[in-house]
Amino acid sequence: MSFTHFRIETDADGVALVTWDSPGRSMNVLNAEVVAEIDKFVEQIAADASIKGAVITSGKDGFSGGADLSMLGGMGAQYAKIAKAQGEEAAMKFFYESSRQLSLHYRKLETCGKPFAAAINGVCMGGGFELALACHYRVLADHDHARVGLPEIKVGLFPGAGGTQRVARLMPTPDALQMLAKGDQIKPAAAKKMGLVHDTAPLGEVVAKAKAWVLANPGAKAPWDRPDFRLPSGKVFSPTGMMVWPAANALYRRETYDNYPAARAILACVYEGLQLPMDLALAVESRYFAKVLRSKEAAAMIRSLFVSMGELNKGARRPGGVAPASLKKIGVIGAGFMGAGVAYVAASAGLDVVLIDRDQAAADKGKAHSEKLISSLIAKGRAKSADRDALLGRIQATSDYAALKGCDLVVEAVFEDRGIKAEATKQAQAAVGADVIFASNTSTLPITSLAETAQKPENFIGIHFFSPVDRMMLVEIIMGEKTGPQALATAIDFVRAIKKTPIVVNDCRGFFANRCVGNYIREGHLMLMEGVPPAMIENAARMAGMPVGPLSLNDEVAIDLGWKILQATKKDLGSNAVDPAQEKLLEAMVVKEQRFGRKNGKGFYDYPAQGQKVLWPGLEKIAGKQLDPDALSVQDLKDRFLYTQALEAARCMEEKVVTDPREADVGSILGFGFAPFTGGVLSLIDGLGATAFVARARELAGKYGPRFEPGAGLAAMAERGGAFYGKPAQGQNVA
Repeated sequence: MSFTHFRIETDADGVALVTWDSPGRSMNVLNAEVVAEIDKFVEQIAADASIKGAVITSGKDGFSGGADLSMLGGMGAQYAKIAKAQGEEAAMKFFYESSRQLSLHYRKLETCGKPFAAAINGVCMGGGFELALACHYRVLADHDHARVGLPEIKVGLFPGAGGTQRVARLMPTPDALQMLAKGDQIKPAAAKKMGLVHDTAPLGEVVAKAKAWVLANPGAKAPWDRPDFRLPSGKVFSPTGMMVWPAANALYRRETYDNYPAARAILACVYEGLQLPMDLALAVESRYFAKVLRSKEAAAMIRSLFVSMGELNKGARRPGGVAPASLKKIGVIGAGFMGAGVAYVAASAGLDVVLIDRDQAAADKGKAHSEKLISSLIAKGRAKSADRDALLGRIQATSDYAALKGCDLVVEAVFEDRGIKAEATKQAQAAVGADVIFASNTSTLPITSLAETAQKPENFIGIHFFSPVDRMMLVEIIMGEKTGPQALATAIDFVRAIKKTPIVVNDCRGFFANRCVGNYIREGHLMLMEGVPPAMIENAARMAGMPVGPLSLNDEVAIDLGWKILQATKKDLGSNAVDPAQEKLLEAMVVKEQRFGRKNGKGFYDYPAQGQKVLWPGLEKIAGKQLDPDALSVQDLKDRFLYTQALEAARCMEEKVVTDPREADVGSILGFGFAPFTGGVLSLIDGLGATAFVARARELAGKYGPRFEPGAGLAAMAERGGAFYGKPAQGQNVA
């Protein structure tokens, strides 16, 4: 039997080596063809009396990246076709049977009567790791790039090919639940300690070790298929079990606020599955998987966090006809927190960096930031001393602009002041010339006006990083009125080189992300001045799906910065451009109380030297009133937080600040943590339906003010039943 994605070679000892090596791909992924071939090679090996057992490995640098989630769209289309012809029940039966095929194939492998071992040579994720879990023995290469994990939760799904049941039988229940709910990538030593793999070995020895195990264990069975098997944490209905499950449910509620069907399904699958034999447990998992797979949350998250983000990471917005930029050396002007962060991520990506500041001491301080970050990774076992030496060797800290000569790109990250930025641009271009692309890392100043100081405005572009640079994955690339395609292509190439996600936006005040997140913070301010209790504001925001409350977020970004931006807006656009209630609050906090946020230990929260932060008791006095929390609508509070951001995103689309809904959605999740379960700011509107969204927005406008009134473009979309993606992201259109 011939295969496209697998090679099978049987050695003299009768051990079959199954090598997964899909043609034309850099990483093995599961698609319909691969799934069908897995079933066929299992049957072939099981039926061949000359084969004693098998080792599954990979012909790529990694084992598997998991499933190609775009294939799920075909299942959704087929579901709709069957539902129309035969009804919903027949369609759901098809969907359930189709979605559980991989689980059935893995169980066939596990119970075929011959030993299977997985020789994992690198990254092994999702459905690929579930294949390894179905094998009777797993050996993982002990090298820096090897990882195992089940990350499905991050795109609104959960492991549906046996992952929830096998993991929950390999380790104590609390550890299994944590692993499944977090979706982290796990290094070799940790994977062995957790019991996810049986052993580790040098890369060149994993196949030999797996073969030796197969020969030594001809009658191998999975632990749960042996009569003496006992669950690691005991039975669900036992004293130990009753200590696990109430706490697990409480943690689930606290962390998700019941916004994520997949997270709830993980709890249900493990809870129910541990009370059943494996085959019935797998059937339970498959039923939950089919249900979650058809949820609107999974549809939206897969589209934004898998499909759209993948397309943007591959350069979807890169202009055609422009040769790839050959970036080897970049300059960073400004060695403060942001500039030092840019230098670190660039050097981490293998680029040489010239880091410039006003004097040598300031430049050295910026380089020391990189040393601190890499040293922290070393302390956690995620890097080695040699990595630190190599990284620091790529960063040249200096005050001499002449050192920029030979740079392929210059990023300016000095203080947010036009005069300072103009001087930096002038000095840099004197050293590198007008043809080198020059980028400004600004979060507030329009790129078009900054480009006026450049020798060639067409080579001037904005590259807006988010803080902290080393952890935030989004980068806004801002087009000025005269920015040319070469500048855009170079900026995208740079962002991709440092392994971050680029979105392209057109120039305006605040660009895209800051406009949306500014509305979020403002809504928290206005609630506070209305008399909503501060704790309720923060909790309602998290219930809505935001990672932190608006008051806490404002403390992190600095309250005095918000005050300065508000005053600049008022100066440029007039007093009607700012909300008087917000201005009163910020003036009281910054001018009268000198509370600037976390940076001076005093903001909406107090930050004691010892202990956790606590809300400042003086907030009620500034507001002048406090409403009865029992009389407030929590749903209104949650909607206000989400709608104010989504409405601003829709305005950005209408004004052509953002022109691609993929960028708005991915940017909102990666840039400011907008409720991921919605799929992003525009997916929220599409998921609800523009008509329903507009109706609710107008209801909020009637209660809380005209800022919730939809723009003309969104209102027109609602009237014609349109959507940003052409049609709403419903469960039947999974991908």
